[in-house]
Amino acid sequence: MKKSLVALAVLAASGATFAESGVTLYGLVDTYVGRLDDGTTKQNVINSGGINTSRWGIKGSEDLGGGLKAIFKLEQGFALDTGAAGANTQALNPQVTGTQTFDRQSYVGLAGNFGEFQIGKVWTAYDDVIGASDGVFNANALSVLYATWKSGSYIDRPANGFRYTTPEISGFTGAVSHSLAEKSVNQKAVSAASLSYAGGPVAVQLAYQVENPYATPNPSLKYLLVAGSYDFGPAIAKFSYGNVKNVGNTAGLDATEYQVAVDVPVADNILLSASYARSDDDISGGGFEQKREGFAVGATYTLSKRTFMYGGYQSVSNQRAVDTTAAVVGIQHRF
Repeated sequence: MKKSLVALAVLAASGATFAESGVTLYGLVDTYVGRLDDGTTKQNVINSGGINTSRWGIKGSEDLGGGLKAIFKLEQGFALDTGAAGANTQALNPQVTGTQTFDRQSYVGLAGNFGEFQIGKVWTAYDDVIGASDGVFNANALSVLYATWKSGSYIDRPANGFRYTTPEISGFTGAVSHSLAEKSVNQKAVSAASLSYAGGPVAVQLAYQVENPYATPNPSLKYLLVAGSYDFGPAIAKFSYGNVKNVGNTAGLDATEYQVAVDVPVADNILLSASYARSDDDISGGGFEQKREGFAVGATYTLSKRTFMYGGYQSVSNQRAVDTTAAVVGIQHRF
C-alpha cells in the first residue's frame, strides 16, 4: 500500500515532465450512499461506482513522424469505499479479477490517419456501443439494461487481444476486436465487431460478439445489438434491442430483450433520465421461459466541468427469482 502511494506521489510530482513526453495521469472517483434490497436483505450502504467504476490510469503517445504515433494505456479499477484494487462491475466476467494490476486496460499500439490499433488487454468492439443508447446514464447502480438483459453478461475486456478502430468517416465509426483462447488463463476466444453512426439528431449503433468456450463441446455464445437515439431538442429518445443465442453456452437457450429510455435536460446543469427494460428467455422445443423487467429514474446535477452529483431509483422483477430495488445518491469527480 505504501509503495503504491509513493508511486502515485512521484507520478503527480512529475506531471510537468510527463506532459512534455506525452504521458498523462488521469482517473475518476465515484461513490454513493444507498438503500439496497436484494430480495432477502435490506441494508444501507456506501459503495463505489454508482455511475462509473472508480479508476486511475496512465496513458501516453510518441510522435513517430508522418502522422504516425505510438500509444499506450494502463488502467486500474478500484473500490473507493474500501480502497480495494481491481473492483469491477462485470461480476460474471472470469477474465477480470482483483489480482490484475491493470484490470481495466493494458495495451500498446499505433495510431494515425488509418485509425488505431491496440494489442494487450482491450475492450471489445461490442462494448463500445452497448452503453451508447442505455438509459439513466448507463449507470452501474441504476441501469436496468445490465440488471435485466442477458446481453449485460458479455465479456467486455478479455486478455490477450487486439482491436482496430477506424477513423470517423462521414459520421461512421467502426471497430473489430479479437482475443486468443489461451489455456494458461482458461480464456474464451472473443470476437466482436461494431458500427456506429452519428449525424445531427440521429445516432445508431450495431454490434455483434461471439464467445467461443475453450476446449469444451458447448456451443458459442452470440450477442447481437441494435440501438439508436433521436434528439428532439427538449428530450432525447433512446431504444435498444438485443438478442443472445445459447445463453450460458447452453444450446437452444436464447434471450430476446429491449429497452426504451428518455433523457430530459431541464436546465444547463440538470439532466433527468428514465428507462424501462425487459428480457425474455426461451429454449427450443419449449419447457423453459423466464422474464425479467425493470425501470429506473435518475438525475444528475453538474457542479463543475469535472464534478457532478447524482441520484436515482431502480426496481427489477424476476419471474424465477427475487425482486430487487435500489435508491442511491452519489458524487463523481474526474481528474
